[in-house]
Amino acid sequence: MIARPGRSIRTQLATLAGVATALLCVGAAALLLWATRSTIVDIRTREVLSSALRVVHLIKDDHLPRVTSMDLDGLQVVNASGQVVSSTPNLAGSPRLSHATPALDEATRVATICDLPEFGGRCEIMVSFRVYEPEGDWLVYAFGPLPPWYVSPAAIAFLLLFTVTLVALAWFGVSRVVARTLAPVQDITERLAEITAGDGSLRLPVPETAAEIKGLALTANQTLERLESALDQQRRFVSDASHDLRSPITAMRTELEMALLDPDENDWRETASKLLTSIDRLQNIVSDLLTLARLDAGEPGALEPVDLGELVAGETARQRSKRIVTSLQPGVVVTGDRHRLARLLTNLLDNAERHAESTITITVRGEGGQAVMEVLDDGAGIAPEDRERVFRRFLRLDAARNRDAGGTGLGLPIAREIAETHHGTLRVEDSDKGARFVVRMPRSNG
Repeated sequence: MIARPGRSIRTQLATLAGVATALLCVGAAALLLWATRSTIVDIRTREVLSSALRVVHLIKDDHLPRVTSMDLDGLQVVNASGQVVSSTPNLAGSPRLSHATPALDEATRVATICDLPEFGGRCEIMVSFRVYEPEGDWLVYAFGPLPPWYVSPAAIAFLLLFTVTLVALAWFGVSRVVARTLAPVQDITERLAEITAGDGSLRLPVPETAAEIKGLALTANQTLERLESALDQQRRFVSDASHDLRSPITAMRTELEMALLDPDENDWRETASKLLTSIDRLQNIVSDLLTLARLDAGEPGALEPVDLGELVAGETARQRSKRIVTSLQPGVVVTGDRHRLARLLTNLLDNAERHAESTITITVRGEGGQAVMEVLDDGAGIAPEDRERVFRRFLRLDAARNRDAGGTGLGLPIAREIAETHHGTLRVEDSDKGARFVVRMPRSNG
């Protein structure tokens, strides 16, 4: 089935305005015609009454001359015997046209009568007068033209022309206003087409006149900035991940090629041991990448109350190469995923262990409605300008804080992602010596 192209907003609104104007004009015209016709009917009725009344006066004065047209369509005088004794020339010889009479207590009666052959089937205003005479009541029937519903062809032509003019003006006016209003939208559409074609650095034009469209353009530009930043980060991440994945693969390939050069003299046990080391590194990188993918996808964890002091005590129970000093305030509880929080702490400890000279200090305390966990090493520390950069994936700093062969470059980014999924933060803060990583999370009321 072929879909019909949709009409533009400009055409739809202009058409709607035209239809609304037409309906309004038709309603107003109908009301005007009704009021005009009612007025004309009243005037015609008074005219017919006045003409009939002059004949009544003649009858009362015993003078009944030959009746002229008297600006009427017709007039008949009926005596007490029911005979037509006088009429206008056009009704001469015609029988009595109506037997309607005024009520006994009334002298006049006004009615509308139609389909009389004498008047060509037209509808007429009929006025009947009762004339009281000694020998009996006489009746005077006067007939005047009843105006049609449209009053006159000239009135219909005028109203039609007026309606068409108003509809055209409404359509044109709304079309122009909508066109000017939507002009910034057209500019935004064209710029988006350019951005889609490949120039992601472009931004949408921001109009100064239309507040709603200006807000849309500003929001879209913010979205484009975030998208561009995310794409840049993704490109850097893919590049760095490719390099880090290629390193252990290259090392394994090198070991195998060297072993195959002289397979009889090669120590295959030593070769296997080196290969396992590269495989372990490759496996760690892949595992960290999968963890980041799950965190980025927003996979929910198993939420439960977690005492940070107990968590730290459990994770520091195993032997490490550096001395660990703890200061743990009891009852500092957060709601979160125990396994992910343990991973956060382990990553911070692994990082501190690689860079500490001799001691790692872990502190857990409560600060108002927040739970605070700090991991401090006594190493070289991190320069202030690098404190955010260390959380970038696969970032390589200078030799003072460069990761060793055991790291994947994803430990700190994973730790920050875990903190943020628990509505918390992970930052590097000031310290007298070494690097001080501080985690802040909402404290559980339970």
